Amino acid sequence: MPDNDDVTAAVTRSGVVAVLRAPTADAFAAVADVLVEAGVTAIEVTLTSRGAVEALAGLCRRLPPHAVVGAGTVLTADQAKAAVDAGAAFLVSPVYDPDLIAGVRVPFYPGGLTPTEIFAAHRAGAPLVKLFPAATVGPRYLKDLHGPLPEVRIMPTGGIAVDDVAAWLTAGAVAVGLGGPLLGDAATGGSLPALADRARRAADAVAFARS
Repeated sequence: MPDNDDVTAAVTRSGVVAVLRAPTADAFAAVADVLVEAGVTAIEVTLTSRGAVEALAGLCRRLPPHAVVGAGTVLTADQAKAAVDAGAAFLVSPVYDPDLIAGVRVPFYPGGLTPTEIFAAHRAGAPLVKLFPAATVGPRYLKDLHGPLPEVRIMPTGGIAVDDVAAWLTAGAVAVGLGGPLLGDAATGGSLPALADRARRAADAVAFARS
């Protein structure tokens, strides 16, 4: 996996972080293969999925060097340690906990919604702050945040549709987290070709917004 200084650059370069969440992680390897092939090269394995740590370790061994794999829904120090020991290049949490972020040796992207939460996470050293749940506020909210907080790098996540990726990036996001709207039912036995189509659309939206 990339060195710490390169991890956030790899996440930003992908433009989309695929959030893998399902009752079990059994299909995550097949799903990740499709995503990376389609151009979505940042993968977040959520720890709420049964077998997530083992799946994360497998993806770190399986995926090509240009892909970056992290762990999501990290809420405790024990979870953070297990994920990093399994090879996670970055960690993501829906909340900002200063005690949790302090001892982590890989990039940690904490969550926040209000300007106070987002700035506190940034001031604590987070290279990206996860705006969550993003769909409840919309791209205009992010644009308004960047007025007084232009230096904060934000990754909106939560309920974002594939067709909204370009709007978020245009509003100032450095990357966008996509979960259910991207995965559909692919992680529970659904269509991998349909997943590939959605992933290509998401990658194309990133290229469009940055052109």
